[in-house]
Formats: sequence, C-alpha cells, structure tokens
Amino acid sequence: MSSKYSLNSSLAGAAVALSAACLLAGCVVRAVVPAPPPPPPPPRVYVQPPPPPPPPQAYAEPAGDAEVTAQEAPPPLPDYEQPPCPEEGYMWAPGYWGWGGGGYYWVPGTWVQPPQVGLLWTPGYWGFVGGVYRFNVGYWGPHVGYYGGVNYGFGYVGVGFAGGRWVGNSFAYNRAVLNVNVNIHNTYNETVVNRVSVTKVSYNGGPGGTAAVPTAQERAWGSERHAPPTGAQRQHVQEAFHNPALSARANGGHPAIAATPRPGAFNAPGVVGAHGASMPPSAAQRGGQPGQFGQNGAHAPGQPGQPNGAHPPGQPGQPNGAARTPGQPGQPGQAGAKPAKPPAKPQRPKPEEKKGDKEK
Repeated sequence: MSSKYSLNSSLAGAAVALSAACLLAGCVVRAVVPAPPPPPPPPRVYVQPPPPPPPPQAYAEPAGDAEVTAQEAPPPLPDYEQPPCPEEGYMWAPGYWGWGGGGYYWVPGTWVQPPQVGLLWTPGYWGFVGGVYRFNVGYWGPHVGYYGGVNYGFGYVGVGFAGGRWVGNSFAYNRAVLNVNVNIHNTYNETVVNRVSVTKVSYNGGPGGTAAVPTAQERAWGSERHAPPTGAQRQHVQEAFHNPALSARANGGHPAIAATPRPGAFNAPGVVGAHGASMPPSAAQRGGQPGQFGQNGAHAPGQPGQPNGAHPPGQPGQPNGAARTPGQPGQPGQAGAKPAKPPAKPQRPKPEEKKGDKEK
C-alpha cells in the first residue's frame, strides 16, 4: 500500500514538474522583443503655395525683332505717298503689317538712320510655311537680301533696292525713286524699269502670295553678318502696336498713319495717311483732307504725287519709281508749283437811278 502511494506521489510530482517545464518553455517561446521607438517627425516647414495663374491678357506684346506666326494672311499693302526725307543720312524703311493681339496692325513706313555707315535695310516679309504665315524680321547688312518678292514700293520692287547707294561714307539718293527735297544735295537721277507686276500682295507663298524664291546671290547675302533693327525701329513697332487706329480691324486696311518722317513721329508734321483712310480729328482741326493730313498742298485723288493716281509712272515719292521734273505739283518740300491766282473781286452793282434824276 505504501509502495503504491509512493509510486503515485512520484508520478504526480513528475507530472507537476513536467507541467512547470512546459509552462516555462511556453513563456520563453512567446516572449516578444519590443520594437525600437519610431524616429521623431521632421520639423514642420511652411511652404508657400504657388501663386494663382495670371488672368488671360487682352493682348500679347509683339516682339520687335522676333519671328511671329499667324493663321490668316496679312491684308494687302495700302496705297500711300512717301514723306520727304528729313535730312541726309536717313534711309527709307517701308511699312508692313505686323501681328499682335490676335490681329494685324500697320507699322508705318518711315525714314530711319542706319546703325552704321555702309549698311542697307532689307525689309521683313510674311511667308507661308508649314500651313502658317511666318514673319521674317528685317535686318541691316552690306547688301539688300531676299524679302519674299513683295513690292513695297519706293525702290523696294521685290528684288534689291533702287532708291540709293553708298558712295564712300555718304548715302546718295535716287531722286527718280525717293522723295528728297532741295536741301539734300547728295543725289543722282536713274530711271528704274519695273520688270515685275505691281501688286499689293503683302506675303510670299500660299494662296495668292508672291511666287518669288531667293536667288543664289540672295542666299549668299543672307549668310552675311547682319545687324538687327535699331532701337528706334523697335520703339516704332511698339508705338504702332499700341495705336488702336492702326489695327486692320479698325481701319479696314487703310491706316490713317501710313508713313512718318521719323520713327515714332506719329503726330508730327509730315505724317502721311493711306488713300481711303478716314480723316482723324487732328487733321480736321488743321483743315486737312483724308489721306493728306500733316502735309502742305493737299490735292485731290489721282493728281501727281499719289501712287494710285492717273500720272506718268514712277515719280519721286511713289512706289512705282520713274523720274519727274523737280518742282511739279505733288512734290512735297520742293519749289516750282505756282500758286493759284486769287479769284477776281466781284463788282458791286450800281445803285438804281431815280426817275426824277434821269429826266433832269
């Protein structure tokens, strides 16, 4: 009996010991190693939100010496006279249509000083390339290069320049083409035969544009060292852009300021308007006529001195360029036009005689 109880006690003790060992083993297996604490958050830095996008502008500033593109063709070139050259050393830069603010505006032709002696002006031109109209900016160089075959007039008949040439350090003006007055003495007279059709097309290529392509000589001249438009020319473009009257939408292709005697001189005496332009208020105050304000000796359309009138081709100051005798009507700044005789004074009617006086 005692031996049996002892055996049972031994088994019970062994079971208790085994259970305790199992419990201890389970505690060891289930022990969890704590994770390292998370790093502290980075310091909070204030980042300013981006500014709101600017509101859409009503217009875009044109670049005076950068290429621009347009989806529509520029209007035809307007008819206008050339103002007289203000003084020796100035050269003619013809007017053209610029693009800005979603529409075309007229950049008046003007007399401008070159950046240095010996340089000639090659006008810019619009060309139809890749389905758009691209403006190629004009430049100064030793030769007149390619300008799209556009006949700007006043010596720029589509190829080259027939209005003058450098003779040493002085520029000589062709009086048969350019409008120079008697105060400019460095001149010559050389009739120019126009071998191209005279049109008012203002762009090259595309529907209705000129078909001219650069010659090998023009390509070579295009690779010469060039100077960009002068500061006065760029300012001239900016002032034209900001003048609402020069917008093609406003003037219908007939700008009231078609040419100026100097760059930016839009309100100076000598400003010339296009034929068909409406009279601006300033012209009405001076008693001028539409298309002739700011000049002495306004005349009716079609008289000498106008590019679209009935007169021999090529008088000075006209786009088609042949000579005329100095001093004829329509030449601003030149003598020779006789003033019209004043009308005779009306005779006063004689008083009626009385009956009694007649009988006496």
